[in-house]
Formats: sequence, C-alpha cells, structure tokens
Amino acid sequence: MLLAVIAYGGFQWAHQLKEGLIVAGMNQPVYWGLYLTNYVFFIGISHAGTLISAILRLTDAEWRRPITRAAEAITVFALLMGTSNVLWHLGRPELIYIPMLHPQPLSPLIWDVACISVYLMGSITYLYLPLIPDLALLRDRSPRLRWLYRWLSLGWQGTPKQHKLLDRAIGFMAVAIIPIAVSVHTVVSWVFAMTLVPMWHSAIFGPYFVVGAIFSGIAALLIAMAILRKAFHLEPFFRPIHFNNLGLLMLTMACLWLYFTFAEHMTVWYGNEPDEVAVLTSRLSGAFSTPFWTMITCCFVIPLCILSFKRTRTIIGTVIASCAVLIGMWLERFIIVISSASYPRSEFMHDGGLYSPALVEIALTAAQFACFALLYIVFAKLFPLVSIWE
Repeated sequence: MLLAVIAYGGFQWAHQLKEGLIVAGMNQPVYWGLYLTNYVFFIGISHAGTLISAILRLTDAEWRRPITRAAEAITVFALLMGTSNVLWHLGRPELIYIPMLHPQPLSPLIWDVACISVYLMGSITYLYLPLIPDLALLRDRSPRLRWLYRWLSLGWQGTPKQHKLLDRAIGFMAVAIIPIAVSVHTVVSWVFAMTLVPMWHSAIFGPYFVVGAIFSGIAALLIAMAILRKAFHLEPFFRPIHFNNLGLLMLTMACLWLYFTFAEHMTVWYGNEPDEVAVLTSRLSGAFSTPFWTMITCCFVIPLCILSFKRTRTIIGTVIASCAVLIGMWLERFIIVISSASYPRSEFMHDGGLYSPALVEIALTAAQFACFALLYIVFAKLFPLVSIWE
C-alpha cells in the first residue's frame, strides 16, 4: 500500500517535470501551498528526536533511555521528507547545484540550506553513535545481513576505552545538536519573517516556530511509540510512565504555543495596520476561519482536556491528543502560508484569491507521508529501536 502511494506520487512528479509547473497550479494567484506547508511541517517534526533526546540526555532523565532511538530516527526521516519539498518547487531539479556554486550570502534561503544540511548530518551522526554497540551485537548474533552490521559496527569490541570514547562523542553531539536544532527552525521562520508580507513580517516568528516544532515533534514521537509498542510488542520498554511524562511535556508546549499564538494575533489586532488586519480577519471570521478554529481546538482545547487529568493521561489519551496536535500543527502551517499569500500585497499584483491544491501537490503530499512511514518501518526491521546496551 505504501509503495503504491509512493509510486503514484513519483508518477505525478514525472508528469510535473514533463508538463511544467503549471500542473502544480503555478499559473494561479496563490501557489506552492502544500509544498511549503509540508516543508515547514516535516522540518518541525524533526525536532522530535535529536532536540528532545539531547535535552533529556543532558538532564540525565533515566526514563528517556528506551525512547531516544525511536525519537532520533523520526528526526532523520522527517528531515529527508522536509527537504524533498525543495525538489518539488523546481522546474529543473537537475540544476539545483547552481545556487550552491554561486550562493547569495544575504539570502535566507541559503541560510536555510546550510542549517538544514548541518542538522541532517548531525542528526545522522547522533543516531548512529549510540547504535554502534548494538550493531556489534547484531554482527555477532544475527545470521542475516552480517556483512552490513560488521561494516557499520566499526570493529566495536566493547572495551573500556571504546566505551569512554563513545560516551564522550555522544555527550559532545548532545551539546552541539541543541543550538543547531534551534537555529534550523529559526532560520526556516526567517524565510517568511524577512519579507514584507502581512503577518509574515514578525520578530516573534523565530521562537514561535521553534515552540511549534517541539510541540509537533513530541506528538509525532508519542504516536510512533504507541504504534511500535503494539506492532513489535515493546510493552516492557514503552511503559505508561513514558506516555505520561511526554504527555505532560506536550501539555506544557500546548500552553506555550497558545501564548505565542495569542501574542502574535493580539499585536496585529492592536496595531490596526489595514493589510495585516485584513489577513487577521480572514483567519478569525473569514475564508480561513474554519481551519483556524479547528487548529485552536486541535492544538489546545483537546490536549488541555485530555492531558490535564491523570485519569485521561493514558496511552490511548496521549495518542488521541497527539493525533489532534499533528492535525492542528499542519493546519497552522497551512494557514500561515496561505492566508498571507492570498492577500494582494500591492495594487500592481493579483486581486487575491483562495488557494486550490493541484492533484500533483496532493499526490506528492500523500507520497511523502507514505515514504516517511516506509523508511521508519524498514529501519525498525533492520535495527533495534530500543537501545540494548543502554
């Protein structure tokens, strides 16, 4: 099923490359909606792994040991899916190397590429280092793919010297990955904030995007843990305490997210700038009111009602809240991108209009989610999702 969805997405992308970006709605006043939405959404989910794992590791939270690898794998695959949206934007993806050869240092897009590239390499390293002792165990005991585990284990023998070096390397990466992760979503927000588009040009976008990224990342991690717990019988490792603690953390982020959302919209309302108020009105009571209030319900009301009480902060409860949060955070990205882009920014530009996603955008969106799930399943089949040596 997942392969079929991915194949259809590949077919639609080939169709876009052949016919041109017109099939993706580039001839309409408002475009790139799903591509940009998915880009920001997947980059946000990537904070589930390295950032959360690094913070818990540095604070010596012992309960985090069984969940760190599942979280770190989410980061790597979400980053791959997020960056793939850059390719969908291009009419000639084979020429993507040209901006790299002739970069514009003042462009936030170049900052974006640099930060995400460093974050991806750092996340792969941070996932790989704690995996080495388990790869050596698979090398010695697994009858299949022994050549792969032998190559990846780097001759690990488990000596005290090797353990000491590994602990130092993991500790260094845990410290280094936190500012890198924060910078990534800050720079992603600058792609919007450093324009003069109404309700994009905002100094609060940096921390607002980082909070939203951690928020959606926790939700993605909780859903992944619940699925893995059921599919691979990991009940002894993914215990109710993990869902309870992460649920409390997600509740905290929900309150913080609501604060930033309120502060952003309150400032625009009080400033009473006509262009920005027009976009704000479209969100509160206009064309985007339904997705906006659905977003508020999913990101705050539902998590608050479920996670505030220990009786409902169960595995099922946290999963329901997490599903609501992911839906709400995807809608938030969609509203940020589309509501401002739908408003004409000068008398010489288009008259505005509502965005209508093209078939190729829908197909590639579905393909990205399917590819993310497939990569995660393959990783779970090949490597232990719970750190054995830790």
